[in-house]
Amino acid sequence: MRAPDLPVSIERPPAALSVSSFVSSFDRFAVTPMLVLIAEDLDVSLSASVAAASGYYLAYGLSQPLWGLLSDRFGRVRVMRGALLGAALAGLVSALMPVLGALVAARIVAGACFGAVIPTSLTYVGDTVRASIRQRALTDLMAAASLGTALATGLGGVLAGLLNWRVAFVVPAACALVCAFALRSLPEPPRAGPAGAARGVGRYLGAVLGHGWALLVFGLAFVEGAILLGVMPFLATALQHAGFAAAVAGLAITAYGLGLWALSKLVKRLVGRWPAPLLMTVGGAQLCAGFAIVTVHVSLPTVTVTALLLGGGWSFLHSSLQTWATSVVPEARGTTIAFFASALFVGSAAASWAAGPLADHGRYALLFGLAAGAAVPLTVVAALARRRYQGRR
Repeated sequence: MRAPDLPVSIERPPAALSVSSFVSSFDRFAVTPMLVLIAEDLDVSLSASVAAASGYYLAYGLSQPLWGLLSDRFGRVRVMRGALLGAALAGLVSALMPVLGALVAARIVAGACFGAVIPTSLTYVGDTVRASIRQRALTDLMAAASLGTALATGLGGVLAGLLNWRVAFVVPAACALVCAFALRSLPEPPRAGPAGAARGVGRYLGAVLGHGWALLVFGLAFVEGAILLGVMPFLATALQHAGFAAAVAGLAITAYGLGLWALSKLVKRLVGRWPAPLLMTVGGAQLCAGFAIVTVHVSLPTVTVTALLLGGGWSFLHSSLQTWATSVVPEARGTTIAFFASALFVGSAAASWAAGPLADHGRYALLFGLAAGAAVPLTVVAALARRRYQGRR
């Protein structure tokens, strides 16, 4: 039985939504400190094992338009519940796969299913929270996701190092099953009136893909995903190449989630006081500085500091971009957020695939230097474009 439509605004994300976002982030980042162990256990190269991450990210990104259209058409909560059930099954299957090809296939399915959760959660917030306080609510949702990231990078490495890397796939799968049932009580926000399915899909796609500002936001998301999500997993492998255990490397990367969680609280206070272009500039500067540090030297302290700065960069820059995305085409918000997330994770998949050979040969200075350099034009274009967009409204 579906919960009734939600007729009034709320001020913060419902707990079930935050927990689901937490679980989705946990699953997405748990593989980061395990790539070297997966390569050793399955007797493949590191660049080959990276496919377990890049395949996940690619499926996560490419599935977004479908989830967005489905959520616009059939409802946010219904889509999230179905996707979580699929993710739970795919996660359990991932833990049983004996060869890399089968593992990658299972992770692709898991990525496609988990891909529905956070973007649809963002859309839910966009539907139910008024624009003046929306970034604060989105920041709360991001804080929950960041805790999932922090625990995944730390606990994932510990589970893989002390027990087995397969255990780290079972935990989020079981949690996803619980979340699918917990979301039954979540009210459904109102949607546009029914139209023919094909006509409705065409209307949403046309509104989004014909909007110049939306396309710009998608492009910025692609580059951000490539720089941050595509390169960040290699911080753990860089430490492991330097002789640190998977558990230690995972705990160092936990600083990313902790930094994201802590600085997201600061961003929440600054929203309304600082203009969005300034928030973006501060975030981009942290990305650049973080990758510049590990370009010079990779060690436990430098990677920890870099992870903290990347978490801060995500808090300031990404929260501003995703808030922009929720408002740029409000009549097709679900589809817009879906394309935004798709661009973000396709960018991360492309970057992680391209970076695999560099990591396999230990060329981390070049890899991190490229990320630091690319953060500069991303920040400049994002801040200037956001300022111009504000001026045109």
